[in-house]
Amino acid sequence: MSRYNHYRKTPSKAIFIRVLGVVVTVAILAIGLPKAGIVKYQYQIGEPWDEDPVIAQDSFPVFKSEERMQQERDSLRSYYEPYFRVDPEVEAGQIDSFIRCFDADLQKVIPKHYKKHVEEQLAYVYSRGIISLEDYDRLKNDNTRNVRLYQQNNSSVEPVSYLFTEKSAYEYLMNTTDTIHIEHDKLAQCNLSRFLWANMTYDPQKSEQQRIEVDNMMVPYMGQVLSGQKIVDKGQIVDEYIFQELISMEQHQQQQAKSITEIVYIMVGKIILLAILVILLLIYFIQFRSDFLLNYRNMLFVMVMYLIFPLITYQLVENNMMSVFIIPYCILPILLRVFQDSRTAFTTHIITILTCAISLQHPYEFILIQSLAGMVAVFSLQQLQQRSDLFRAIILVTGSALFIKLSIDLIQGNLFKPTGVDTYTYIYLIIAGALSLMAYLLLIPIERIFRFTSAVTLVELSNINNPLLRTLSEEAPGTFQHSMQVSNLAAEVANRLGAKSLLVRIGALYHDIGKMENPGFFTENQNLEEKEQSSEKNPHNGLSSEKSAQIIIKHVTDGMKLAEKHGLPRVIRDFIITHHGHGMTKYFYLTIKNANPDREIDKSIFTYPGPNPTTIEQAILTMADSVEAASHSLKQYDDNSIDNLVENIVGEQMKDGLFEECAITLQEIRTAKETLKEKLRTIYHTRIQYPKEKG
Repeated sequence: MSRYNHYRKTPSKAIFIRVLGVVVTVAILAIGLPKAGIVKYQYQIGEPWDEDPVIAQDSFPVFKSEERMQQERDSLRSYYEPYFRVDPEVEAGQIDSFIRCFDADLQKVIPKHYKKHVEEQLAYVYSRGIISLEDYDRLKNDNTRNVRLYQQNNSSVEPVSYLFTEKSAYEYLMNTTDTIHIEHDKLAQCNLSRFLWANMTYDPQKSEQQRIEVDNMMVPYMGQVLSGQKIVDKGQIVDEYIFQELISMEQHQQQQAKSITEIVYIMVGKIILLAILVILLLIYFIQFRSDFLLNYRNMLFVMVMYLIFPLITYQLVENNMMSVFIIPYCILPILLRVFQDSRTAFTTHIITILTCAISLQHPYEFILIQSLAGMVAVFSLQQLQQRSDLFRAIILVTGSALFIKLSIDLIQGNLFKPTGVDTYTYIYLIIAGALSLMAYLLLIPIERIFRFTSAVTLVELSNINNPLLRTLSEEAPGTFQHSMQVSNLAAEVANRLGAKSLLVRIGALYHDIGKMENPGFFTENQNLEEKEQSSEKNPHNGLSSEKSAQIIIKHVTDGMKLAEKHGLPRVIRDFIITHHGHGMTKYFYLTIKNANPDREIDKSIFTYPGPNPTTIEQAILTMADSVEAASHSLKQYDDNSIDNLVENIVGEQMKDGLFEECAITLQEIRTAKETLKEKLRTIYHTRIQYPKEKG
């Protein structure tokens, strides 16, 4: 039986949510799987083929690569000649306009011989052709060399550089002037740009027909594979032609339409296999960690980690990007081990690896390497308290993966084959090990998103120079020493019970920070003050029992406010709110009850707000806190006194039902009591009295 299980009747709503979760998870994975019926291989140019020999089942053409096709398209563009229609009326109209304009106005300021010169130049420019600036820019952008000019049934090919635009035609007219007979300034007065219009227009219909004819000159394939032909053999280096043969084979498979029945069968097979794996994961949580099903943050974290690696794997296989061995799968067990527990990390990792393997053609090697490497990750990472712990775990994981791969090569005799071993897989495994260092970078985002607390954060909180602890030691030194003692006691009990000792140690350090608000009202601080100022009175003198009880109880809510103000993690705040549970301030309750035997006392005034401890770590702190505080009231510290103190304190807590809501057994409570007794005997052991020198 797992301590984390809570056997209770499952409500209908919870059952519906679990079923819905299974359906959604299976649907996501099924959609992400590589397309059914298409054999997907992993290969790259220059790498040896490590699969079985590939035999063509059908005949198909070997298509050229997209890069090569683009090169040929670029090369054939030199043969592409877009059509432009020549309009002779533009030339005649503009020259006629110039003559009329010259006869009417220009001859008054410009010599008559300019007229013949301009007519000849305009005729020359229009004979070469003027196109719009927009058409000219398009030709340049398309790297078009020649254009075809046509007029009625006549056509000619001219280079693009031979043509004018309105701007370049004007510049030509102004810069090619006979400076002896023609003055530039007078010619500029003619404003010749108004007589320069495009006389050639783009014909999109004829041009598109020309483009199609050019494209038809390109052959999209470079060879043929016949049915039964061997495409590639095991160990053969994949060159560019073999690479294209494999790509063409996959394209041919995609073109082979499947019947609706085949598609249905394939989808049913996917759904059944994925559903089995997802249901197995759900059964694990029901059997061993049912508390996860009650905590949506834990469950969401596990499901995100479970989904992300199969989806990445499916994409790599679908698109033939690279080997799946480059994916750092051990990040999953590392993070689950840090934030959850070893059993959850191992189970989720194995099911994740099997889910990933569905997409692989030959998954034996993949499952063996990744499963064993994941086990090493779980076993080698006891606590992630510093970076060196992660480095050590990753080195062990990477080393084990390499040795497992080597052992597989030895078993298969690859070392003695002419092709040798596949060195690329070893390289991919090393890269995956390096990528696993991302687990450390993911700690803080995961803590923030899912509100978890890692061991690294707990170690940071254990520093007594932390501002909150330093303030506690200065304002309530007695409480600080009490917290230190409780921390040591609780950590020792946690170690004996196999609980989270670091967590309970840090929880103990902060559980009484609320006493800083009124330190003098707590006995551990009163004793120290009396040593410095013996005349000071107990602050409880003059207060009613109800008022004193409320001041004592208030240190819990004050502690929660301080914890929230200083950003303490939720798991630490839980220790503050639960370390007294629904217990009572019995000193003040019994005082007023004994003084007023006939009066009915309202117990709620003397009761802590709770809740009671809900985890074994919180229960350990509750026992250690009460025992350590009460131990200072003993008049003598012999074995019987200590044993009776521990039995009475813990017995009263059990009688009050403080441990009914947490997963702690009677045997564990007995072990905790024995551990507390041993530690108290060690703390309060009798010292040997040294003899005095006689003289």
